[in-house]
Amino acid sequence: MRYNEDKRVVMTLDAGGTNFVFSAVQAEQEIIDPISIPAEGNTLEIVLNKIIQGFNEVKAKLNVTPVAISFCFPGPAEYELGIIGDLENLPTFRGGVALGPMLEEKFGIPVFINNDGDLFAYGEAIAGLLPEINSRISSSKSPKNYQNLLGVTFGTGYGGGIVSRGELFLGDNSAQGEINRMRNKLHTNASVEENVSIRGIKRIFCRETNHEFDTCPEPREIFEIGMGLREGNKQAATTAFHRMAEVAGDSIANAITMIDGLVVIGGGLAGAHPLFLQRLVDEMNSNFTTIVGTALDRMEIKAFNLEDEAEFQKFYEGDTREIRIPFSTRRIQYDPMKRIGVGISRLGTSKAVSVGAYAFALHKLDS
Repeated sequence: MRYNEDKRVVMTLDAGGTNFVFSAVQAEQEIIDPISIPAEGNTLEIVLNKIIQGFNEVKAKLNVTPVAISFCFPGPAEYELGIIGDLENLPTFRGGVALGPMLEEKFGIPVFINNDGDLFAYGEAIAGLLPEINSRISSSKSPKNYQNLLGVTFGTGYGGGIVSRGELFLGDNSAQGEINRMRNKLHTNASVEENVSIRGIKRIFCRETNHEFDTCPEPREIFEIGMGLREGNKQAATTAFHRMAEVAGDSIANAITMIDGLVVIGGGLAGAHPLFLQRLVDEMNSNFTTIVGTALDRMEIKAFNLEDEAEFQKFYEGDTREIRIPFSTRRIQYDPMKRIGVGISRLGTSKAVSVGAYAFALHKLDS
């Protein structure tokens, strides 16, 4: 489902702990220059008035009436009711704040709130990796067509979202796609986010190089060291990203076993994929060992690295054959190779979230 020719306008917000960035989207494109307002405030009233101010400034720049407000906001939350819970980065939100209903009263239009991992996945399913891969394999002999997508973001934290057959999966407690709470393969009493995050990359690099955390290079620099583009301990940099890939690959394999679809990776660390993506896919394709000592495939399906052309070619070709329909002269195509692909965001994380927020609002309105 595409909205790239839809003329309706939706006002959006990217809510971080440092800044609130407001915009407006039409036909899957931003139509104004984003407006940034500092998020800090000593009281809840101050913070809420900043959010109202931002949407008022956006509305003043539009020459058409917006049909909805749609944006991502940190959790915990009861997103379907528009209620935000106790936030770590916005400490004035305590005890449940009815942000959605407040904005509906102020602006007289529907308000939709979700988290960034879910909206990232929805944007990539609407206009990013999912349609691109389906378009590319449509010219192959394979009858494959992908309709499910797991979106994950590697950055300050580890986020996730699930889209199935055009619908964003919504849980009963607004806790869907919380892949960050899976068990860490390397540190079994910790969550995966301890490794799949900026702090995880820095911690491993610091440990390998005897750096103090406060003096540790940022992940971009660590990536450049690992790629040989900057002086430094290349082995330590590679180890930091490979540890992340091992833990992330294990958690994605667990998740995709339940979902069975493509995987798209976004977030601030996604740009370092030349250093970690193949290792992540290899982890997904690794083996269990049974009680009697034999190998068992980690997943029923095989994962392919969509950013590697040779890997993509195998994914593209599959194992297509024709089989005869019993008691008939007809034959049909059959591709028995169970496979998925893992790729990097096609839209960029911020745009995917924006497109996801826009499309989610219009889909809800049309439903």
